[in-house]
Amino acid sequence: MGSLIEFRGVTKSFRSGDAAVAAVSDLDLTIERGEIFGIIGYSGAGKSTVLRLINALERPTSGAVIVDGRDLTTLRERDLRSVRAGIGMIFQQFNLFRSRTVFANIAYPLKVAGWPADKRKQRVAELLAFVGLTEKAWTYPDQLSGGQKQRVGIARALATNPAILLADEATSALDPETTADVLALLKRVNEELGVTIVVITHEMEVVRSIADRVAVLDSGRVIETGSVFEVFSNPQTPTSQRFVGTVLRNQPDSADVERLRGKHSGRIVSARIHDDGRLGAVLSDAVGRHGVRFEIVYGGISALQGRSFGSLTLELVGAPGDVDALIAELRTVTEVEEVAA
Repeated sequence: MGSLIEFRGVTKSFRSGDAAVAAVSDLDLTIERGEIFGIIGYSGAGKSTVLRLINALERPTSGAVIVDGRDLTTLRERDLRSVRAGIGMIFQQFNLFRSRTVFANIAYPLKVAGWPADKRKQRVAELLAFVGLTEKAWTYPDQLSGGQKQRVGIARALATNPAILLADEATSALDPETTADVLALLKRVNEELGVTIVVITHEMEVVRSIADRVAVLDSGRVIETGSVFEVFSNPQTPTSQRFVGTVLRNQPDSADVERLRGKHSGRIVSARIHDDGRLGAVLSDAVGRHGVRFEIVYGGISALQGRSFGSLTLELVGAPGDVDALIAELRTVTEVEEVAA
């Protein structure tokens, strides 16, 4: 595919009194052409600054931002306008003109770009059909649901055929069912129109639903990046683990461990599930090879990007030496943590 957006050692600082405060620090990041890339972090992590650097609404204090082979830090404002024309934007609060109809909202960027009236009409009709709002063309935003408003926002962002779509917390104001509909539409935008999408969010479920790869931001730095499967199945940092834990409940917390201790007298271990099935093969012969019985007392398995992952928490019952031998064999095929002896 090739890279479309690159951050090379980017720092962006703002003045706070007499001090300079870095919103992003020494940021290195590559977003490939044609992918959906998620950027996740808590409030203040620097997510929105990253978006504003991509569309050149902010200039970096140091480093380079490369968009489609052009270093934005070297361009004059006139040239930056042509870069921005190839970037669409959708917002958390929709940012529609309340005094304009749905048709006029979508037509607005086309009018600004100088499209003739007949071409504008044709393009708006295409976009209304694509987002499923043809019958709402002459409706005003206040008459629409939140999901319909965001569909209008997506249509408007696509009006001038951008190569890049930036989504800034685009589903945070929506209920779960509407969120799923909007995310499915964004997936269509990516797959059918070939638009590269950068999704800024603090919701890991959004990343799991549509992203190909994800970067985790913390205090203006990328602390982890990889495919969504890699980050979900084996998060490397405490921040990533907390995010993954909001949507996957496959490992017991301290309260769960105490409850399990009270109900089960055997040794309790958590074992990570990989896609190769070797954990199941070892457990299937646990009694025959080691004389150890097991019971699944906690855990779950998820599927993502065509692969399975998860964790099982097991009670192991048998002679201490036999249990030790089984744990040792399990550790030859997966990661095992003893949570209660």
